[in-house]
Amino acid sequence: MKLQDTYEVKQATAEQIEVSVPGSKSITNRALLLAALAEGRSVLKGVLFSDDSRHFLQALIDLGFEVSVDEPGAVVEITGLGGKIPREESTVDVGSAGTAARFLTAFLGLSEGRYHLKSSEQMKKRPMEELLTALEELGAECSFEEERYHFPFTIGNRGVSRYEVTIDVDKSSQFLSALLISSVLFTEDFLIHVKGQHGMAYVEMTVRMMEQFGVTAERPAPDTFRIPASSAYQAREYRIEPDVSAAAYFYAMGAVLSVPAKVNHVHWDSLQGDTAFLHVLEQMGCKAVEEPDGIRLLPPASGRLSGGSFDLSAFSDQALTLSAIAGFATDPVTITGIGHIRYQECDRLAAILTNLSHMGISCESPEEGTIRIHPGKPHGCHIETFEDHRVAMSFAIPGLVTEGIVIENPGCCRKTFENYFEVLEEICG
Repeated sequence: MKLQDTYEVKQATAEQIEVSVPGSKSITNRALLLAALAEGRSVLKGVLFSDDSRHFLQALIDLGFEVSVDEPGAVVEITGLGGKIPREESTVDVGSAGTAARFLTAFLGLSEGRYHLKSSEQMKKRPMEELLTALEELGAECSFEEERYHFPFTIGNRGVSRYEVTIDVDKSSQFLSALLISSVLFTEDFLIHVKGQHGMAYVEMTVRMMEQFGVTAERPAPDTFRIPASSAYQAREYRIEPDVSAAAYFYAMGAVLSVPAKVNHVHWDSLQGDTAFLHVLEQMGCKAVEEPDGIRLLPPASGRLSGGSFDLSAFSDQALTLSAIAGFATDPVTITGIGHIRYQECDRLAAILTNLSHMGISCESPEEGTIRIHPGKPHGCHIETFEDHRVAMSFAIPGLVTEGIVIENPGCCRKTFENYFEVLEEICG
């Protein structure tokens, strides 16, 4: 389906939802770097192909890695060199991919060489300072072409002389994940002290994937990680899980349409913290049932979601999803712990308030990092996506039961789920 500048969501009459979603963006991008850091050839299966992952793959190719790509089969083969980068000097473009931006910056900032990193205008606005200053403490040399501690910049290292650093994760847990994944570049025990608690579910994903590739991150204290000297990743064949962040949209659709919804191959033992969104929906009256081929969510027996207060600090990508459906609840919905989403692909907190107001749903932010949404009946409007894929996908959901919801710039979904609106069309019938 060729997307135009706008997309008007059709009202749905589905009696049930059963879909498959692409591979996890978070797992795909971690696996790409882990494979590049390993010694030997890794085969990654179930890879997500999107704007983000294509930028990551192209960056590895530009750095000289041997990469084989089979998009129809969702398979990527990468030959790693045990932490070495084939080219000592190169230019890479991370686009708007936050994971590529942070993960590659750490990898290149801890490697000997000289690397020029550029990005989209969107990524130039996103936080990087905490990671870059930590890398400078570890010996990285950075020169900035525009705003200090923002893209574009040149980075490299003439030799690490420190083996301990503190990283603040209040704006992004990717800073910590980036340092953890590239910790195998240190020749002595490496200690990372952590300030803040944001997004630790994604950090746990990183730690578990490191273990799957052969490296254990020790926890001598709750706020400290130790990676032993001479740790090394082992090349392997690796299967990437379906994207639970994407799956959440379809579970939310089931709740709004009051029909059962199942996403194939999503299970409770997932590496992804966004499975917690299913527990939020359970607290709102739904029931989640694990079946052999995926989790099925049953809608509230009453036919209406209930309200409540929910801390989404550990799985904040779902703040948009919950906000988009909160107006359908019987009582107000309060979402807390989401102050950091102001610094993501767009100011997501402002995007939520803007679009709910456009739909006629009463909402406010009583304090920083908190949104309260009141019950109401949405009406048709144009949804401003701010070039943010998750805004587009989340605010399409009310359109399934509301005439006249129009998504501006629907093509921004290419970032993680390029055929999202095709799948939505199938649900709408």
